[in-house]
Amino acid sequence: MNQNVLLGILIPFAGTALGSGMVFFMKKEMNGRLQKLLLGFASGVMIAAAVWSLLIPALDMSEESGGIAWFPAAAGFLLGMGFLLILDTLTPHLHFTEEKPEGMPAHLKKTTMLVLAVTLHNIPEGMAVGVTFAGAMAENAMMTLTGAFALSVGIAIQNFPEGAIISMPLKGQGLSKTRAFIYGTLSGIVEPAAAFLTILLTGLVVPLLPYLLSFAAGAMIYVVVEELIPEAQTGEHSNIGTIGVAVGFTLMMILDVALG
Repeated sequence: MNQNVLLGILIPFAGTALGSGMVFFMKKEMNGRLQKLLLGFASGVMIAAAVWSLLIPALDMSEESGGIAWFPAAAGFLLGMGFLLILDTLTPHLHFTEEKPEGMPAHLKKTTMLVLAVTLHNIPEGMAVGVTFAGAMAENAMMTLTGAFALSVGIAIQNFPEGAIISMPLKGQGLSKTRAFIYGTLSGIVEPAAAFLTILLTGLVVPLLPYLLSFAAGAMIYVVVEELIPEAQTGEHSNIGTIGVAVGFTLMMILDVALG
């Protein structure tokens, strides 16, 4: 793995770490309206990334290979949705907007389940970054190193507010600022790990690339529909979350089209 690829898969993790570091500068929990805006923004980024960076290249690759263009994208997308559904059902976790944990019953601390919730979100993002860099490394005409970096930067941008959103509630649970920062940062470590494993798998079985692209897209859309958008739409001022979706979607689309 060359230095450019290593840098690329670490950029989103850096976004999470920097966002978690906001716990040292913010005295109170993040304003509710700002949280809705940022959750909507993250949703918009992930939807645009799933379409432009993952599904469209998967469709183009399948069409170029002479197969049924829609099959790998459809199969991979549904498998990705199913994979996150299973993880979401089995893994005990707690969202900062809820009081009741989800997943299998477990005697875990509330802080641990908060971190696990964000960790689940980060798995598909890491896979998405990994598979785009794998495509660029395989010198696939549909994917470039610049496009892979564009996706990585886009996810890092939306990881910044996510890091702040998790570290502030952790401090509110009684953790010190340092421990809240460490826990928030560790929730993002799964991203480079998932990216590395995806690159390894794609390198072993190159024909799987369209399936892995759409798999990552399905997993990302599951997170958006199941978690991010509902959290952004709870309570009053839900239109703020909708504005965030529009801004995030537009920004990621521009990054992908302009730099891809």
